Amino acid sequence: MNVLVYLGRGTTPELVKHTVESLRLHLSPNYAVVTVSEQSLLGDPWQYKTLMLVVPGGADLPYCDVLNGAGNLKITQFVRKGGRYLGLCAGGYYAAKRCEFEEGDPKMEVSGPRELGFFPGIARGCVYKGFDYESHKGSKAVTMAVNTSALPLSPKEATVYYNGGGLFVDALKQRNVEVLARYAAPQADLEDTDMAAGVYCKVGKGCAVLFGTHPEFLPPLMKAGDDEHFALVVELIEANDHERKLFLRAVLDKMGLKTNGDVDGAVPRLTPIFLSSLMDPSVARNLLSTLQDKMEFVSGTTFEDINDTFVLHDEKDSDITEDTEMDGEQSFDQVVSAPKHLKFFTSQAFPSHAQTPYFSMAKYFDELKHLHDANNQPIGQIGQLLGYGEVVTSTNTLLDKNPNWLEHLPHGLTFTATTQIAGRGRGGNVWINPKGVMATSILFRLPQGESNSSIIVTLQYLCALALIESILGYGLAVQGQGSGYEDMPLKLKWPNDMYALKPEFYNLIGDKDDVSSTVEGDDEKWAKISGSLINSQFLNGRFHLVWGGGVNVSNEAPTTSLNRVLARLNELRAAKGLPELPPYEHETLLAKIVFNMEQFYSVFQRSGLQPFLSLYYKRWFHLNQRVVLDAAGDGNVRDCVIRGITSDYGLLIAEDMRNHEKLELQPDGNSFDIFKGLVYKKR
Repeated sequence: MNVLVYLGRGTTPELVKHTVESLRLHLSPNYAVVTVSEQSLLGDPWQYKTLMLVVPGGADLPYCDVLNGAGNLKITQFVRKGGRYLGLCAGGYYAAKRCEFEEGDPKMEVSGPRELGFFPGIARGCVYKGFDYESHKGSKAVTMAVNTSALPLSPKEATVYYNGGGLFVDALKQRNVEVLARYAAPQADLEDTDMAAGVYCKVGKGCAVLFGTHPEFLPPLMKAGDDEHFALVVELIEANDHERKLFLRAVLDKMGLKTNGDVDGAVPRLTPIFLSSLMDPSVARNLLSTLQDKMEFVSGTTFEDINDTFVLHDEKDSDITEDTEMDGEQSFDQVVSAPKHLKFFTSQAFPSHAQTPYFSMAKYFDELKHLHDANNQPIGQIGQLLGYGEVVTSTNTLLDKNPNWLEHLPHGLTFTATTQIAGRGRGGNVWINPKGVMATSILFRLPQGESNSSIIVTLQYLCALALIESILGYGLAVQGQGSGYEDMPLKLKWPNDMYALKPEFYNLIGDKDDVSSTVEGDDEKWAKISGSLINSQFLNGRFHLVWGGGVNVSNEAPTTSLNRVLARLNELRAAKGLPELPPYEHETLLAKIVFNMEQFYSVFQRSGLQPFLSLYYKRWFHLNQRVVLDAAGDGNVRDCVIRGITSDYGLLIAEDMRNHEKLELQPDGNSFDIFKGLVYKKR
C-alpha cells in the first residue's frame, strides 16, 4: 500500500522533502511513501492502492484552486471509506471547516470556508506572530503538551518546528474530535480554551489528523547557514529530537499505520559493490580494463555518470569499507549521492565474510556451476558476471540511469543486493527494502541493429515466468519430478507481479490452485511477494534492457515472504508424513533464476513469447476471470472476461460479456486490482 504526499501547487520542495523522509523513517518497509502530483490526484484512481494521503505545509489557497470540487470530493470519499488523511500546517488549515489566517491584516489575511471539513470547526492562526512566506523569520521551536491518554506511547512533551500554523478552536467541544497535543511554550499570541496544536478527527470509517505545527521536520535537513535565529530553532529541535520522533510514531500508530519501531534508525550507509566472474575471470578483468580506458576520470579512479559517481578498485586495493563511511547523521539525499565504490575481483578471490556477511559469492557460483553441469549446459552469459552490494541505492538505478558505463557492461550482468535504500517500482514508487528481500537486476543487450519492439515489450513476461519457475523448481538441478516446492501457492498477476496465498488461508495443499476468490470477508487472501519492471536505453545503436525484480525471500514485512509461506507448507507436509523442505536461500535461488533466464531467453530470442504462453497461463490468476473494466478511466464500466494475452505485445485480452467485443489493454496504461476484480485506466 502507498502513503501519498501531495506535491503540487501550494507546496514547496523543502516541506515535501521533510514530510517524505520523516514518514519513510517510520513507515519503511511497510509502505511505499511517494509523492503524488495534482494531475494524478485528480485523474488517477489512486484510492485503490493508498492507505494515507498527506497534504504538507505550504499555502492553503493554491490547494483550494487545484482541489476544490472534484478533488476534494475524491479525498472525502477516500477518507470516509476507511482512508487516512494527515494535514501538516497548511494541510491542517485546509482540512478544517473554516480557515482564519491573520484576519484583519490586509496583506496576509486568508479566511473562508473549506470543503473537506474533517475538523468541523475553525483553524485559526497564526498562533505566533511574525510569519513570512519566504523565510524562517517567524519560525520557532514549540513545545507541545501531549495527551498521553490518546497517545499512550508518546512522551509527555514534544518540541517541534513551527512557522505560521494555527490552532483548532474549541476542539474539545467538537464531535468525533480528540486533542492530541496542545501549545505549551512559548507563550502564544492567540488565546483559546484548548490551545489544540494537533487533533484526531473520526471521519466515517477513516480518520484525519491535523497539525498546526510541523512534527515531521528533521534536524539533518534543516540548514541554518548564517541565520542565527533559525540556527537556535534547529538547535532546540535537535536537542529534543528523540521525543519528537516518538511522538510522531505514536500519532501514526493511532491512525492505524504499521510503524517499524526504529525511531532512531538512520538511513543505512552505502557499502562497496563487489564484482566477480569466477567461472571466467577474464570477463571481470576485461570490464575493468574497458572502464579504465573509456571513462573520463575526474580524479584518480573516480568517474561521474549522469546519475551517480563511481570509484573503481581492483582486488589488490586495501579494504575500502572505511573509505565509504561518513561522519554524523546523514540525510537520505546525502547518502544516496555518495560515491559508489566498485571493487573488481579479477582472479578467483572473493570478498571476505566480514565484507559480505549476508551473501556468499562463492556459494552462488558453486550453485550456478552445479546447475550448468547437471544439465550439460555450457556456462551462459546471464549471471556469469555478478555484482553484489550489501546496501545500495537501487540495483536498477545504478545501471539504467548511468548510460556512460551501462554502454560498456556485458550482456547478462547480474547485480544483486541485500538492502536497497531507494528501490524502484512502477509509477515511480521508491522505498527502503529490508534484509530478506532479494533485489536483483539483469542486463539484456539486444544485438546491434536489432530493435524488435515485441522483444522489448514482452521480455517482462518472460522474466516473470523464469522467476516463478525458479521458485517452484527450487531444490531441483534438472527439471522433472517435483521436489515439493511446486506446492508453494504462488500466482502471477498481469503483467508480472507475483502473489502468494497468505499462510493463514493455506489450509490444504490443493488451495494453491484455487483462485476462485481473492478475498474472504474483508481480508485479502493473497499478498504481493514480488514485483519487477524493465527499463530501456538505446545506446550506440543497441537496446540495453535492465530487468529489475524484488522477491520477499525471508523478510517479515511488509506482506509475507517465501519462507513464511514455506513454513506453512512444511506444516501441511508434516501432517502427510512428508519431510521438511529447507528454506529458500539468496545465493541458491539467484543461481536458479539466472540459469532459467539463460535457458528461456535463448528460446525467446528465436521464437518470442508464443512457446511460453501455456506455461504463463498455468501460473497466472486470470484465465476466464470475470472483471469490471473501466477502459477509459471515466467510471463507465463494462463486464468482461479475461481471455489471455497477445503473444506479440503482451496486451491483456478482455471480452465484453454483453457484445463479445475483444479489447486489448496495454500493461503500462492500465492497472489490475485482483481483489476488486477491477481493471482500470491510469492517466
